[in-house]
Amino acid sequence: MSKGIVAKRYAVALFQVAKEQNALDQFEEEIRTVKQVFSNNEDFQNVLKNPKLTVESKKSIVTEAFAGFSQMTLNTLYILIDRHREDIIADVADEFVALVNDEKGIAEATVYSVRPLTKDEETGLSTVFASKIGKRSLRIQNVVDSSLIGGVKLRIGNRIYDGSVKGKLERLERELIR
Repeated sequence: MSKGIVAKRYAVALFQVAKEQNALDQFEEEIRTVKQVFSNNEDFQNVLKNPKLTVESKKSIVTEAFAGFSQMTLNTLYILIDRHREDIIADVADEFVALVNDEKGIAEATVYSVRPLTKDEETGLSTVFASKIGKRSLRIQNVVDSSLIGGVKLRIGNRIYDGSVKGKLERLERELIR
């Protein structure tokens, strides 16, 4: 069975529990932190994947690393460790966040701009583009990219909306070459 399918099953189970406990926001925050730790800390991943460590040692490392998290989040991590599925923890986090976003009508978006966006600009982009894709709002991650010259480029899922000067120049160049 593929990692994606397995990760989705664990994420759906955690999502159902979070929804039953009316704790979606808390679980989402904790799962995002877990994802960040697993994505940005390769040493942490390598320690948990080490076959020489006992399952109990791995669980105590996770308990210490995520002290203060809900027992349900920790139990999910423990189950993944028990079943030797440490390699899909980040995938489970991604699937869980996607489920929460669907429930709330939110889409993840990456906005590339020449300078950091103001809150008003983020709100404006969120309002305009959320309605285009049938969502209530966008959760925007702003990436500064000075190569754009001006304007913005927005990525929502697999869609790209390019309103940058660089993009317009490239489209103009393609038309002129024809």
